[in-house]
Amino acid sequence: QVQLVESGGGLVQPGGSLRLSCAASGSIFRINTLAWHRQAPGKQRELVAGITPGGSTNYADSVKGRFTISRSTGKNAVYLQMNSLKPEDTAVYYCGITYYSSSSGSLENLWGQGTQVTVSS
Repeated sequence: QVQLVESGGGLVQPGGSLRLSCAASGSIFRINTLAWHRQAPGKQRELVAGITPGGSTNYADSVKGRFTISRSTGKNAVYLQMNSLKPEDTAVYYCGITYYSSSSGSLENLWGQGTQVTVSS
């Protein structure tokens, strides 16, 4: 069994910052890719940022220069530092990983439960 536990969401004023964390635990041999997605009310889920095993990153145009994704290999964790937040960043943020299972050896994927980020004055 593999679990993702997210934390760090909340209410912040425009221009403020938040740091999201996502920690994976369980039958993981090695984590492959990690990413953050978000879904605003009435909209489709969209990719916010992703990071590869080699450390290459990619970002949605709407967050470039404001958000930074990073990973901690030793802790099987991924983080999203969000600066200069805007009301349009309001959404539920989901952590997603692909990983090699230590029990089956197969490549699997998993989503976290989501954490609410609200940007409002």
